[in-house]
This record gives sequence, C-alpha cells and structure tokens, in this order.
Amino acid sequence: MSSNPPPGQRPVPRYQRDPGQPPTPPPGTPIPQGPPPARPQGPPPVGRPPGPPPRQNPPRPPQPVRAPQPDDPPTQPIPRVRATPPPPPPRPARPRPDDLPTQHIPRVVDEETAEVEQPPEDVIAAAEADEPPAKASEDPPKETGRVVVRSIGELLITAGLVVLLFVFYEVYVTDWLSAGKQSDATVALDDRWKGQEDPQRKTQFQVGDGEGFAKIRIPKFGSDYVYTVLEGTTDKILEVGPGHYKNTAFPGQPGNFAVAGHRVGKGAPFNDLDLLDPCDAIVVETSDSWFVYRMLPKSSQVKDWDKTKAADPKCQRVGTLRTNAADGGGYGKTVGQEIVLPSQSAVIAAVPNRPDAQVPAGQQASLITLTTCHPRFSARQRLIVHGVLTHQYKKDSAKPGELPAELQES
Repeated sequence: MSSNPPPGQRPVPRYQRDPGQPPTPPPGTPIPQGPPPARPQGPPPVGRPPGPPPRQNPPRPPQPVRAPQPDDPPTQPIPRVRATPPPPPPRPARPRPDDLPTQHIPRVVDEETAEVEQPPEDVIAAAEADEPPAKASEDPPKETGRVVVRSIGELLITAGLVVLLFVFYEVYVTDWLSAGKQSDATVALDDRWKGQEDPQRKTQFQVGDGEGFAKIRIPKFGSDYVYTVLEGTTDKILEVGPGHYKNTAFPGQPGNFAVAGHRVGKGAPFNDLDLLDPCDAIVVETSDSWFVYRMLPKSSQVKDWDKTKAADPKCQRVGTLRTNAADGGGYGKTVGQEIVLPSQSAVIAAVPNRPDAQVPAGQQASLITLTTCHPRFSARQRLIVHGVLTHQYKKDSAKPGELPAELQES
C-alpha cells in the first residue's frame, strides 16, 4: 500500500523515513509552539557500556510580545552598514633560490675519447664537392688592413703632438729660461763696470769664455732692445745671449767684430735680423764708449748707391767700400746682407769673404757682422748682416745716463 504526499510536498524516500516519526502534517496546518520532541535514542553500540544520558537543557518558556505604548520613545532607524570590500588577495611569495627547481647539468662528452660514427667516404667526398669555396681567406686581409691603418693613424697623431710640444718648448719655454740667464749676465756686467773707479779708464777686452763685455742695441727693433754680448759661441753661451766669435776684432777695432745669435727660441736676439735696411744703426756699448755701426748697401743697391742713398743723412758715412779695381778691391764682396751655407765661415774674416786678402792696417775698415740661422725654425743656411763703423762716442762720467742720438732712430 502506498501513500501519496500532499500536493506541494516532495515525497520522502523510503530509506530516509523514520518509523517512529509522526507523519508530516499537510501544508497550512499550524505548528505548535514549544521545544521539539526528543528524538528517541537507539540502542547503545555493541561492545560499549551504556553511558549517562545526555544532558538536556530545560525548555525556555515563550516570551510574551509587548505591545508598543504611547510613552515609548520613537524608534530610531538602524543605520545602514556599508559592506566592507574584501581585502586584496596576498601576493604570492617569490621563490627563493633554494626553492627553484634543480637544473640538470648537461653531460659533457670528451670529443677525443668519444666514439663518433663516421659517414662513409663516398658521402664525405660528395659533400665536399658540393660545398661552396670558403671565403674566410678574404676576411683576414681586411682586418689586417684596418689594424694597419689604425696603427699608422695613432702614430701620426702621437708624432704631431710630440712636434707641437717640441715647438712650444723651443719657442716659449727656452725664451723664458734664456731671459733669466740674460738678466743675470747683464747685472754682472753692470756691477763690473761700476767697480772701475778710474775716470780715465780704457776698455780692456780681457774676458773669459761666457763672460759679458759689451751691450748691443738696434734702435729699429725698439728702445727696449738691448742684449749683453758674451765671449764665445758655444750652445751653452748662446742660450744666454749673443756670442762673440773668438779671434775676431772687438768693438771699435779695425777688422771684423763678429757676433752670433739665435733666431727662434733661446731668447731669439736676432729673430728680426732680416728686417734691417741699409744705413740702419747698430749701437755697441762698452765700459767707456759707444760705437755706432750702420748696415752696408745690399748687392742690388751697390751700383746706384751714390745716386740713391748718398743724400740720406744716415748714409753720409756709409759707402760701398769698393775701389776702382775690376773686382772692387779687397771689400768688393762685402755687402749689407747675404745668405750663405753654414760651412762658409769666411763671412766673419777680417775682410769678409776674402780671408787671404792683404789689406794694410791703415786701410782696414772697422766692421760688424751679425750671423743667425735661416730660414726660421731651420739651420740649413745662415743670414749675414754686415755694417761699418761710422761714429764713436766717449762716455762722460759726469753724465752717466747720457745716450747717443742714434738710439732715438726708428
């Protein structure tokens, strides 16, 4: 016999039905208030002694519902509680190096000991025949050429820097060093001149190597152009100032007073020697006298000298030194300016360019010869300037600061 459940209620499976449970009332039936009926306990498990019965709380009596009274305070609305957003999910922890999976190390095979199966010889020959020609031989020449060009460029840059440093040293550093040495030589010469107390003193040219004995001035180069002349022409002496060629005449004496000087660096006393023109003054000062020399005519001016320059006041005592002889006499080869080779030392002879000329002592001219390198920054040749003595002034001890008028020329 089967019992159908009321409408609206699912049937309870037979295996879930409890024989001792009352049947479910139909829908709409009021449920009585009170504690739920106690479920009957089954028999105790086999093998266990029965324990005390479970403690049951006494049922609560139902609380009567109180009706609202007029004196009760108004009901306060409960504020709406906003839902709090859930916290962000935690970031996954970074794996530590110890937690990383173990990497397998590839096995290393020794090529020398490993046995590799070689293909047949006919296969190898066919592969080599089909293989295109290797171009590896073209790369090394390109790389080698690039290295060579780069190396040459670096060498050229280094050489250029060395040359620039050398020029800077020769032009500026040596000038600064020579200026200090020249100043010391001038102070020593002034002290020696002041020590000569005899007012009737005469110039004595008994000097040792490297010792100053005179001063040279060239008015055309400025009022501050003055150098102490030292005895000797060694490199060490010329670093201090102009040097007097040994075995040549001294200032004012018959013969050739020859002086050498640098043109670039080491003070460069004769740097502008090529700017001198005929009849320009070259003044030499000694302990008791002033000697005024003037440059001789150039080779291109000798022929017409009497017609062009003889009327100039500065050239009144300047002549060509030539005679009516066919070769011009003993001084026929002496001109104001010339360029010679370093080996042509005859330019500083008593009679320039004619060392064997026999000129009587009374007919010898008092000359000055200045020599320097030519061209600038080179020693291939020598620039020579010849001058002739035109005036001599004795110093006046009562007027120690008096200067000859020729020093005012420009």
